[in-house]
Order: sequence, then structure tokens, then C-alpha cells
Amino acid sequence: MTVTVFPVRLFFAVLLMLLAWPFAFAASLGRSELAVETETWWRRICDIALRGIMRAMWFCGGFHWVTVKGEPAPPSQAPILTLAPHSSYFDAIPVTMTMASIVMKTESKNIPVWGTLIKFIRPVFVSRSDQDSRKKTVEEIKRRAHAGGEWPQIMIFPEGTCTNRSCLITFKPGAFIPAVPVQPVVLRYPNRMLITLSRFPLRFEILWLTLCQFHNPIEIEYLPLYTPSEEEKNNPALFANNVRSIMAKALELPITDLSFDDCQLSLAKGPMRVPSNSSLLQFNRLARRIGLRAETTDTVLEQQASKARKLWGYRLGLGDFAHYLDLPVTDMLTELHSLFNQHGDGQIDIREYVIALSVACQPSKAMDTLRLAFGMYEAKEDRAIVEKDLASILRTALGVAEVDVTELFSAIDTLDAGKITHDDFCRFVEQHPDFAQEYLLSSRTTPSTPHTAPLVNGFSVAHYDMEEQTCSLPGQKRKED
Repeated sequence: MTVTVFPVRLFFAVLLMLLAWPFAFAASLGRSELAVETETWWRRICDIALRGIMRAMWFCGGFHWVTVKGEPAPPSQAPILTLAPHSSYFDAIPVTMTMASIVMKTESKNIPVWGTLIKFIRPVFVSRSDQDSRKKTVEEIKRRAHAGGEWPQIMIFPEGTCTNRSCLITFKPGAFIPAVPVQPVVLRYPNRMLITLSRFPLRFEILWLTLCQFHNPIEIEYLPLYTPSEEEKNNPALFANNVRSIMAKALELPITDLSFDDCQLSLAKGPMRVPSNSSLLQFNRLARRIGLRAETTDTVLEQQASKARKLWGYRLGLGDFAHYLDLPVTDMLTELHSLFNQHGDGQIDIREYVIALSVACQPSKAMDTLRLAFGMYEAKEDRAIVEKDLASILRTALGVAEVDVTELFSAIDTLDAGKITHDDFCRFVEQHPDFAQEYLLSSRTTPSTPHTAPLVNGFSVAHYDMEEQTCSLPGQKRKED
């Protein structure tokens, strides 16, 4: 198939995409990003032509027929469509069939040919370089969703990443924050050879293997419209979880509390790689459910660190912690508070919470987190910390119960002053980029272990149900492996 069918299919797929470009370019002329223009006859012709060309392109790729079940709801009834599971870029087939809008990174619109096709469907662009991008994206989705069907429907993959279709991971709340009715859409690929991004992370390899299959069946099922209750409108996480349960039932798949954020946290590279049994995974799950991660930017973290420094010497009980976060006392907040209850007296050091939040929100920026932590712990007169402070910082940043930093502290404190500064630490890390593995994680830590009863060492608590973790995210091995 590689030397016969593959090159022929690839040639026609590229040819059809090039053929679609002038229609997309013509239809996009004079468009505004803030309003929907009146549909003209020539734009309607371009739309029909593009649907036909895209369908022909998928046909050339082996998707000879697409089975559609259920009844699609109009934009006035369901402004948002939620699709799952997300496993491959061939999940774009329902997008090209409906020409619905999607959420795309801003850089995509600058790709030759492809960028023009993307702009035709009026996507919601998100920028990774903009700290406020997530907030702006949510506001734009809300604006379109409440336009009474004036805008095209928005198709969103709420998992936020590609999985191997063995389960549904935690849905991100973006599609559910507008609090409008959504229509769940489930995707099935009933072929024997499952070609997904989790099995074949190289995109060309996926394209090659897919085009080498003579036939690639796909099923798209539109489930009944889901209208949120008043409680769900006020709680996007609950709304998302209930929709996920309906979709999992239709797919006959299990669900798991793992999320793309957990994957990022586990696989982040750098001097402070999080251990696989870290309690930060539990913290990340609770923070996500409570909503503490949603609008946590670098600026917010700096503000949190400044507040925590002013509380130097004070330990917060559950009520004070809830007041600090401006949240009501709930079971999840109680569980989050208990993670930092190291001494079992119901009091926590708020600085440890800020460190954990920083690691969870920016797992690939370990040095930024450590800079933030040093700023909260260092003495005003000489901007230095002692060994006990370093132990608290690193124990929290790694999410372990205890950590012995005696050898590490001695290696940094070359003058035997009994204290170190952030500059001292940075110079040491430059010379020993794997310091955590060399000094801390080589059988020196006491790992946090799953259990069912509350433990007295706050950040060693981990309540993960290990039986749930049966699906894999890209880069992770499955449990049975």
C-alpha cells in the first residue's frame, strides 16, 4: 500500500486542499471578526463547494462513507457542540461536514493554505503568549453562545488533548462556562487498526498508516440536547462532569479523573521533575475542581506570594484559609486544606499552598516557582533562607512527605554560613541541573502513598483511586504495561 495506494491518495488529498483554497479565500473577503455578515449567494456557493471538496478529500483518504446517527440541533438551540473522545486529527471530519467554528491557536492562521481554510470557519483563536488569552477565549465563546444562533456553532473537544479512546478523561470547563444548552457528539472508529496520537505520536506516521488502510470507517452520533439545570449553570465543573457521564454511557467507556493538566505535570522536564507518586497530582485535581486554576496567571501567582509573605509566622485554619481564597467551606476545600496540615493541628502554612499552586499551573517553569518560594521564605535583612526553609520549599514543590536536604544544603552553603540566597541556589543549579535526582530523589525521600484513611502529614495525602487510572495520555504508558 505504501508504494501503490499511499502516494495516489496523498496526491489527490493535497490537490483537493489546494482546490479549496480559492473558495475559502473568496468567502473570507470583507469579513469582520466581531460580527456575522449577511449571507450572500456567492458565499453560499463557496460554502457548498468547500463542503463538497472536503468530503472528496476525506474520501480519497479512505473515509469512503461517514455514518451519522441522531439529529443535529440548530445553532439557535445548541450553540455549542461537545465532541469526544479526541484521538486524532481525523476528528476534524465532523468540523468540515458542518463548517462549525472551533478553538484554534493563533499561529494556525498564518500557515499557508491551511490558515485560509481555518479562517473560513471563523474559529475562536487562543494565544499561548498572551497571559489573558484563556479569559479572552472564554469571553468570546460566551459572546457567541449568547447571540441567539447568529453565529455558527462552536465545536469543542472538552478533553483538551488526544487519548487512546480507552476512556474519557476530565472535561475542561470552557465549553460549559457559558451555561447554555450543549449537544454532545460522540465519535467512533470501528476499524480493527486503531490509529491514534497516543499510539503513534508522529503526525506523518499517522497520516501514512491511515492512508495505507483501504477503508477507514467512522461513526458520528449526535446525542440529545443537554440543557443545564440552575445548579449546573452556576457550577461548570458539575455541568461538564454530567455531560461526560452521558457521553461515556453512549460510548460504553469508563471515565477517569485524570486530565491533560495531570499529564503535563507528570511529564514536565527540568530540574524539579515531579515524582510519579507525588501528592501534587491530588492537589492539582482538587484545585481544578474548586476552580483555583482557571484564572491563575503569573501576575496572580505574584500577588498570592506577596499576600503569603505578609502572613509570615501565621498559620491558617480552615476558616481562615477559605477567607484567604474568598471561597465557602466545602468538602473539597477541606480536603485541599488537609493536604498541607503537616502537624495535624488543623493549621497550615499558606506559603506551601502558593508553591503547590505555582507548580501545578506552570509545571515546566520550576525555577520560576523556586524564585517565588525564596521570595516568600527569605529574611528581609539578608534575603537568605535556612536549611529548614529549603526543606519546606522542596518538599512542597516535589509533593512528597519528607525530604532530607542536609547534603544539598551543605553543597550550596560553601561558606558554612548556615544560610543560602536565591542567587547561591541558582549558581548551584547551573552546575548541577539534575540536583533533585542526585540529592533528593535517590532513595532520600519518603514518598506519598495512596490510602483511604486520613493521614497526619498534610502533603503526603494522596486519595487517587488507582483502579480508575486505566487510560493513557500521549507519552504515558498504560497501566497494564
